[in-house]
Amino acid sequence: MTATNLPKTMTAIEISKPGGPEVLVANSGRAVPTPKPGEVLIKVAAAGVNRPDLQQRAGFYNPPPGASDLPGLEVAGTIAALGPNSDGGVTQWKLGDAVCALTPGGGYAEYCITHSTHCLPIPKGFSMVQAAALPETYFTVWTNVFDRAKLKPGESFLVHGGASGIGTTAIQLAHAFGCKVFTTVGSDDKRAACEQLGASKVINYKTQDFTDVVREATGNKGVDVVLDMVAGDYVERDLQCMALEGRLAIIAVQGGVQASFNVARMMMHRQTIVASTLRAQSVEAKAAMARALRERIWPLLDAGTVKPVLFKTFPLDQAAAAHAELERGQHIGKIMLTI
Repeated sequence: MTATNLPKTMTAIEISKPGGPEVLVANSGRAVPTPKPGEVLIKVAAAGVNRPDLQQRAGFYNPPPGASDLPGLEVAGTIAALGPNSDGGVTQWKLGDAVCALTPGGGYAEYCITHSTHCLPIPKGFSMVQAAALPETYFTVWTNVFDRAKLKPGESFLVHGGASGIGTTAIQLAHAFGCKVFTTVGSDDKRAACEQLGASKVINYKTQDFTDVVREATGNKGVDVVLDMVAGDYVERDLQCMALEGRLAIIAVQGGVQASFNVARMMMHRQTIVASTLRAQSVEAKAAMARALRERIWPLLDAGTVKPVLFKTFPLDQAAAAHAELERGQHIGKIMLTI
């Protein structure tokens, strides 16, 4: 292993037992992990807080085999160590490089391991906090909306939860690629924020039926692509407001894991449902996503055309407060941790 002078221990946020935010506990004696061939050790400057972290804390989203038991799926920082120079040796990064990275876990710590191919350079002019807000949402939106659901310029797009980290990312990217963007929110301040980001039609799901609004706004044609993190009874309503050849991408199940919908109508409209999670995908699949992001999306970030929306930042030892903030659901954009 090639490394800078590393401490033997670090501070990390551990899940003491399944439960609420209070079960997140700081451990200042956690061993600094050692990267394997193909991996890098990142000295973490900032980490993102995401809903999968909440699920893991509650005991419903176990890390994949071999991954850290610590929460935290995205970080930014500097390369502190490189895995051994065997067949999987790291060649694209050197010690001290500033990167942001998708991780399989372990981001709530002073040091974190991930595969070298899941790292990306810090976009021009970005702080570490801004950069750490990118990987989880940008990998997710790119692979589901543009790769799997194949949203194309000139098409129409509906994303639920427009004020979330996923939502603010999806709105900006779809708008940047020349799509007409619809979104759902739960308050007037979130409506205003989404309009500023490029949404042309913002629907308050508490007072309006998004299916009716979308059908009316599109002349009963419907939208081409829907990004849904609710599932449950939203699936049938999504299909009702989708166009011929429409595509539905499901990425979470906040509304329930079971759905009932009219298959005959779906067949008549030649509609498609795709669904995925990110964390369990292979090293190679995530590496392909990173390459696509660097080619297609990083120029937009470098130019300032799109950027992460940051809501609030907490120091690492206040991870419990950050989780409580995310659970309140009043945020617009990302909640972050700093180390």
